[in-house]
Amino acid sequence: MQLNPWALAGITLVAFATFYLGHRSSRFANSTHDFLVARRTVRSRRNAAAISGEYLSAASFLGVAGIVLKDGADGLWFAIGFTAGYLALMLFVAAPLRRSGAYTLPDFVEARLGSSTLRRFSTFFVVFIGILYMVPQLQGAGLTLSTILPTPAWVGAVLVTAIVGFNVIAGGMRAITVVQAFQYWLKLFAIALPTFVLCIVFFGGGAPGGYRPLSESAPPVFPKETTVKVQDDVVVKVTTRTFLRAQGYVDGAPSSGFVVWGPDRTHTVSDGTTLEFAAGTPVPVLSNLPANNADWLHPSSDNLGDLLQTYSLIFATFLGTMGLPHVLVRFYTNPDGKAARRTTVHVLLLLGLFYLFPTMLGALSRMYVPELLLSGNTDAAVLRLPSAILPGLGGQILSAVTAAGAFAAFLSSSSGLLVSVAGVVSTDILPGRVRDFRVATGIVMLIPLLLALALRPADLSISVGMSFALAASTFSPLLMFGIWWRKLSWPGAMAGMIVGGGLVLAALTTNIVSGYTGGWAPWFTMQPALVTVPAAFLTTYLVSRATGYGRPDDVNSVMLRLHAPDPLGFMRDRAVARFGQAEEKTRTGIKGKHRK
Repeated sequence: MQLNPWALAGITLVAFATFYLGHRSSRFANSTHDFLVARRTVRSRRNAAAISGEYLSAASFLGVAGIVLKDGADGLWFAIGFTAGYLALMLFVAAPLRRSGAYTLPDFVEARLGSSTLRRFSTFFVVFIGILYMVPQLQGAGLTLSTILPTPAWVGAVLVTAIVGFNVIAGGMRAITVVQAFQYWLKLFAIALPTFVLCIVFFGGGAPGGYRPLSESAPPVFPKETTVKVQDDVVVKVTTRTFLRAQGYVDGAPSSGFVVWGPDRTHTVSDGTTLEFAAGTPVPVLSNLPANNADWLHPSSDNLGDLLQTYSLIFATFLGTMGLPHVLVRFYTNPDGKAARRTTVHVLLLLGLFYLFPTMLGALSRMYVPELLLSGNTDAAVLRLPSAILPGLGGQILSAVTAAGAFAAFLSSSSGLLVSVAGVVSTDILPGRVRDFRVATGIVMLIPLLLALALRPADLSISVGMSFALAASTFSPLLMFGIWWRKLSWPGAMAGMIVGGGLVLAALTTNIVSGYTGGWAPWFTMQPALVTVPAAFLTTYLVSRATGYGRPDDVNSVMLRLHAPDPLGFMRDRAVARFGQAEEKTRTGIKGKHRK
C-alpha cells in the first residue's frame, strides 16, 4: 500500500478539528449536569445534526455501500431501516422520554417502574450494547487507515480511542455536541462530493472501460488486469469457465501457475493466496452472494429463508433505533418534549439525504472494484472506488475526502457511545460525580479497543445490525409498554429483557463460533430479530398481566408527566443531587450558557 499524502492530510485535519472543538467546548463543562445532558439546552436543529453525526457510523459511511455492492437490492433495506427507525422514535418515544426528566436510560426505567433492581439489570444491557456497537467503529477505523495508508489495522483503532477518550473525559456531552454536529456536515460533504464527481465521470464515459450498464444480466468483469490477494479462507463460485493464475493454495492443493475454474462446483482459496485475472474476466464471487447482475438487481426470493431474513432485518432496524442508548441519551439534552419531537423530524430529513449517496457508490463499485467481491473486503468500496474510476491525482484527492469522512464517522459515533455508557456506569455503579464520570470513561473505552483488536472483523453493517437486534429485543418492549401501557410491571419488563436479550446473545455467540468453525450456523443467528423481538414483547405482556405486583403506586402521575403537553408544567427533572452535583463548583455568568 502506497502512502497517500492527501489522505494523511485529510485525516490529520479531521483529528485536529475534533480535538479543538472538543477542547473548546469542554471549558464550559463543570458539573454532572453538563457531562450527562449538556445542561438540557441543546436546541432542535443543532441536536438533530449531532444525532445524525453520531448515528452515521462506520456501518453507514462504509458498510451500506459494501452491502449494496454484495447484495444489491437486498442491501437497500439497511439504509431504509436505519432511517425509518426514527419515524417510530418520533411517534412513540421521543417526547415522553424527554418529559420523564431522566438522565440515562436506566434512570428512565427507575422513574417509570420504581425498581432499583430493574435499573441495575438494564445497566448491563446498556453497557453491553454500547460496547458491541463501538467495536465495529474501531475496526472500521483500522480498515480505513490500512486501506489508504501503509499502517497496521490497530493504529486506526488506537488513534480513534485516544481522541474520543480525551474529548469525553474533558467535557462529556457538553464537549461532543458541537463536535458531532460539525461531523455530520463534514460526512455529508465527504460522501456527496465524490458521488457527484464520480457520477459525472461515469456518465461522461471517462471511467476505465467507458460506460457499462448494470442492467446486463452478465456477471461483473474485471475492467483491467487485476491481482487479488485473499486475506481469509474463502469459498467462491463462477458462472463460466474461468482462467487465472494462482500463487498459493487453491481447492486444498498448492498452486503456482495457471488454474481453470468451472461453474459446476465451488472453489476454496486459502488465506494469503494471490490470484491474477486478465481484463474482461468474469469476477468470481463468494459462494453466498449473487453471481450475476440479474440476481443482484432483484430481491432474493429463492426460498422462505431469504424472505424471513429480510423481515428480521426490518424488525431490528425499525425497532432497534428506539432502544439504542447512545441515540436516546441525546434526547435528554433537549429543553422539552416538543423540541425532542422536532429534533426527530429534522433527523429524518438529514439521514434520508445522506443515505442517497452510499447507495449510489455501492452500485458503481460493482463495476469498478469488483475484486472486492472475491476478497470479501467490500467495506473498503467507498475508499477504493475514487482511484478506480479516476486514476491519478483526482482519484487520490477524492479518496482522501472519503477517508476523512470515514474517520469522522468513527470519531462521532464512538464519542456518543462512550458518553452514554460512561454516564450509565458513573451514575449506576460509581457515586456519580464528575471525577467518577471520567474514571468510568477511562475504563469503558479500553474494553471495546481490546475486543476490536482481538476479534476478527465482520461486515460492518452486519455487526451493527446485531446491536440493533439486541436493542430491539430488550429496550424497545420496555419503552413502548412503559410509555403507553400503565399496567406494565417491573417483573414483566425484566422477563422480557431476559428472554429477548438472552436469545440475541445466544445467536451472537453461535454466529461467532460458526465463523471460526466453518460457517455452519443458520441465517437467524445473523438476523435473529424476527424471533427475539416478538418473544420479548409477548413475554413482557404476559408476565406483566400475570404478576399482581411490581407496578408503582404513583403510575397515574408518572403517565401524566410523560404525556401532558409541555406548557402545562408537569415535566420535571429527576433529582440530580444524588449524582453529586451539589458537591461540585458551578460556574455562573455568560460562559456557563450553552449557545443555542
